[in-house]
Amino acid sequence: HEAFAGQVLANLNALESFGVGRVPMDKTNNWGGSLSIGHPFAASYARLVTTAANRLKHEDGQLALVAACADSGLANTMLIERYN
Repeated sequence: HEAFAGQVLANLNALESFGVGRVPMDKTNNWGGSLSIGHPFAASYARLVTTAANRLKHEDGQLALVAACADSGLANTMLIERYN
């Protein structure tokens, strides 16, 4: 979410500068996150999955990767596939 936007931008810059490659900005979340949308922290995954599913439909996409940080260095990820 927005609290980590600076970290994401720094990592994107590092990937490009170290020759790993460039990640297109349209592949990142430009629809806003928890702070801009406003939801309880415990509802993060429900909001992330719903937004990803809506983006897949809106952008006629096939796959979406959802990720969220968690307590004590943990993280959660989910790959969503759109079926027609």
